[in-house]
Amino acid sequence: MSEMGIMAGFACAFPTPFSKLVVPVGIGGIPTSFPSFAAPRRKNLLRLTNAQPQVGAEKQGTTTEYGFQNQNIVWPSPNDEIPFWKKKFDWWDNSQDFSVGIEKDSDQLHIIHVTAEMAPIAKVGGLGDVVTGLARACSARGHKVDVMLPFYECLHKDQIDQLKLLLTYDSFHDGDWIPTKAFHGEVSGISVIFIEPSNHFFKGQYVYGGSYNELEAYLFFSRACLEWMQVTGTQPDIIHAHEWQTSALSLLYWDMYHHLSIKKPRLVLTIHNMEHYGECRKEQLSKCGLDGSIYATVDKAVDDRTIGHNPERLSLLKGGIVYSNAVVTVSPTYLKETLNSGWLASTLIMHRDKYYGILNGIDTAMWNPAEDIFLPLKFHAQNIKGKKICKHYVQRGLGLASEGSLADNKVFDDTEKVPLVVCITRLVAQKGLHLITHAIKLVEELGGNMVVLGRASDGRVEREFESLANLHNQGPSIRILLMYSLMFFSEELSHMLYAAADFVLVPSIYEPCGLAQMIGMRYGAVPVVRKTGGLADTVFDMDDQSNHETANGFVFEGIDEGSLNRALERSFSFYKERPAEWNDLVRKVMCIDNSWNNTAGKYVEVYNSVRFDPYVPL
Repeated sequence: MSEMGIMAGFACAFPTPFSKLVVPVGIGGIPTSFPSFAAPRRKNLLRLTNAQPQVGAEKQGTTTEYGFQNQNIVWPSPNDEIPFWKKKFDWWDNSQDFSVGIEKDSDQLHIIHVTAEMAPIAKVGGLGDVVTGLARACSARGHKVDVMLPFYECLHKDQIDQLKLLLTYDSFHDGDWIPTKAFHGEVSGISVIFIEPSNHFFKGQYVYGGSYNELEAYLFFSRACLEWMQVTGTQPDIIHAHEWQTSALSLLYWDMYHHLSIKKPRLVLTIHNMEHYGECRKEQLSKCGLDGSIYATVDKAVDDRTIGHNPERLSLLKGGIVYSNAVVTVSPTYLKETLNSGWLASTLIMHRDKYYGILNGIDTAMWNPAEDIFLPLKFHAQNIKGKKICKHYVQRGLGLASEGSLADNKVFDDTEKVPLVVCITRLVAQKGLHLITHAIKLVEELGGNMVVLGRASDGRVEREFESLANLHNQGPSIRILLMYSLMFFSEELSHMLYAAADFVLVPSIYEPCGLAQMIGMRYGAVPVVRKTGGLADTVFDMDDQSNHETANGFVFEGIDEGSLNRALERSFSFYKERPAEWNDLVRKVMCIDNSWNNTAGKYVEVYNSVRFDPYVPL
C-alpha cells in the first residue's frame, strides 16, 4: 500500500457508542476524561457526555520525547473507584458517510442480510462484526443493503437512529398466525428491519439464553422475514443468511415462498463456525409450516452423525447448505479443512461447485487507532509514539506499571522494556484453553506482562479462570479480566488493550477466520498464533525466509505447550534484542490491508454468479 493509501485509511473513521457490561475480577480503575487532543471535535459528529475527572485524579504532562509537552493525560490507577475503561466517552457516530474514496460497482444489487447478530447493538461474537462490516462495505460500493434482525428485548434502542414502526403483520408458528411488528432504523449507517413477534420469542436481558426455545424462535424469525418480504412486495437480488439460526430460510424460500410471490432473490449462506449446526427434530421444523419429514433424507437435511440410528434428527445448517445457491465460509484454509474432515465434509464435497472460502475483513473505520475515541492518545503507522502512551496508560491502570513521577522518560522506558501480551477471547475449548493458561505462566517466567479479557459460558471454565484471577491479579505481571455478560465484550477496554499490546495471542485449536489477529495488527500488536483456518491465511512467520515479504508474526503448528513455548520465546527475543526491527515490524503490520472493501468485492462476485442462476435446489 502506498503512503497516500495508508494515510487515506487512517483518515476515515466513524466511532460508535458501546455498552459497558464488563465485570473484572480483582481490578480497580479510574474515573477519567481524556484530554482535548484525544478526540477531534467535529461539528454534528460527536455527542459529548460532559464526563468529568474526579478530584484527586493525577494529571501530568509528558515530555517532549513523546511529543506532548503541553498536554495533559489523566493517568489511571488500579485503586480508583471506577475502572478507567468505564468512564464516559464521546459518542462515535457511525452513521456518517463511510464511502469516501470507495469506487462504486457498476451493477448495483439489493442485498438483505438475515442474521441473529449485528454489531454493535446485538454482538456476542465475530458474527455481529462480520455482518456490520460486510453490510457497510457493500453499501460503500453503491449497493442497497438492509439487515433483518430480531428485535431483542435487550437491544439498546438509543443506538438505533430514526427508529419507527413500519407495519404490523402476521407470521406463522405452530399452527397459529402470530401478530408481528416490523420496525425500521439505522445502525452504523445501515438500514435495519427489526422483527418483533407478539409472543415470548426474543424476550430477556441477553441476545441468547432467553427462557424461550431458541431453535423454534429462529425458525419463526426466518419465516417472518420472508413473510415481511411477501407482504411488502420486497424482492431483493440476494438474501444472505448467516449461520444455523437462519439456515432454514433457504428451505422456506424454495419450498414455499418461491411458489408464492417472491421469485427474484437467490440465496447465499455464510457459515461462520461449523461447530454450531442447528440440531432440529422433524416436529420442530414442522412448526414453521414445512413438513419436517420431507427433509429427513441424506440428500437434504438429516444429521449425518445419526444416520441409521436416529433419522428423525435434522441439521438446519446442512439443509441450508443443500438449499442455498451459494455457500461461503470465512477463510480459504477453513474451506480446505472442512472439506477434508468433519461431519459435514461429505455434504460440502457434494456441493463443492457452489462452496467458496472468503476471508473476513475488519471495519477499518471502527477499528482505527488514528481516530479511536477510546484511546488516551491516537497514533498511526507514521508515528507510533502514541502507542507507547497507550501501553503505559493500560499498564498503569491495571497496576502493571509504576505510578512514579512522569517528569522524565524513566517510567516509560521501564514499562517499554516489558513486552505486553494481550488475549481477548471467548473462553471455550476451541480457543485453546490449555494454551492460554500455559501462556499466563510462561509470559510471567519470560519477564512479560499478560492481560486476558474473556468470557466463559461453561461454569467449570469460569471457575478455573476465576481461580487464576485470584492467584495473579494482585501480582505484578498478569491480569485476568472476566466478563459475566452474555451479550457484549467491553468494546472500550478491547480497543484500549489492542492499542496497548505488543503481542496479540490467538492459540486456537481451530479458527474459521479470527478477527483478533487482524484487529491487533491494525493497532500495531504483532500476532502470535497457531497455524489453522483464517490464522494461517493472515499471519506468516517471521523466521520463514521464503516468505520474508509477508512475514508479520510468530506462528506455531502443534497443540502442545512446547510448540507455544518456542513461538513466545522467539517473539520475546525479537522484541528485546532487535528494537529497531521491532518498530519496523509494528509499522508493517499496521499497514496491512485487512479491510472489508477487498472482501466485499469477492462477495459481490459470488452474488453476481448466482443472481440469474436458473438452478432451483432439489
